[in-house]
Amino acid sequence: MVEYFETGILFGIGDKKMKIYGKNPVLERLKANPKSVRVIFIQSGHPEHSYIASKAKKHGIPVSVVEARKMLKLGRTMNTQGLLMDVEDFEYANYEDAVEEAATGETTLVFIDGLNDPQNLGAIIRSLGCLGGFTLVLPTHDSVHVTDAVLRVACGGDNYVKVAKVNNLNQAISKAKSRGIWIAGSVVKDGTDLKSTKLPFPMALVIGSEEKGIRDVTLPRLDVKLSIYMAHPRMALNAAHAASIFCYEINKQKPKNAKKTSVPSVEKIDTDNLPE
Repeated sequence: MVEYFETGILFGIGDKKMKIYGKNPVLERLKANPKSVRVIFIQSGHPEHSYIASKAKKHGIPVSVVEARKMLKLGRTMNTQGLLMDVEDFEYANYEDAVEEAATGETTLVFIDGLNDPQNLGAIIRSLGCLGGFTLVLPTHDSVHVTDAVLRVACGGDNYVKVAKVNNLNQAISKAKSRGIWIAGSVVKDGTDLKSTKLPFPMALVIGSEEKGIRDVTLPRLDVKLSIYMAHPRMALNAAHAASIFCYEINKQKPKNAKKTSVPSVEKIDTDNLPE
């Protein structure tokens, strides 16, 4: 039998943890990572009640049925679609481990440079979760981090994408280069057309913010500058859309045997004396 608790008792506990809300994010977390779930709140009369209750019982997760007014309070006025769960704080991956995986071609690193919009980060995580084989790298300063809002937009993709945090993004990029990983960057001007570029592997991708792009101090660390052709010059993609297109092409060209390749027209840069 599923164990139910009074909402008032759980609300005080759950408010200190991250919240996931909405049908798809809740069901995907319950499927992919049930151990991280502390409690599930279901709005009275919800059509998924029986299914979620049975899944929760299997994993020993407490369930609380609440009225619509309480659900609105728990969700902080957000559209929860009648489902909300309290989960453990987001667990970031170890960057050193991520670099080693990327060096073997097992995954591709995606460095996010100066992105502050949680909607964009959530959309990137969702896309990379669909594509598979990517690890995001975020700087600890001047950057959005994984929050409740990010998880909402990620729509379950967070269960399939590792995210690492680093104190210094440029040092992290240099670390990847030292392991033989080519660094490509998304630029608006002076980049080679993504469609006509043979990508080098193993590789990593740097995505900048929509307002400033990749920072000037990071640009010299790029081995390859890539652009997406725009049919209309004044039109532009946001960071999430651009990341999706770049990463789709990376997966498309990625060799199945993950062996290292080289691009004769691209010269690697000595980054030992570059500013941090």
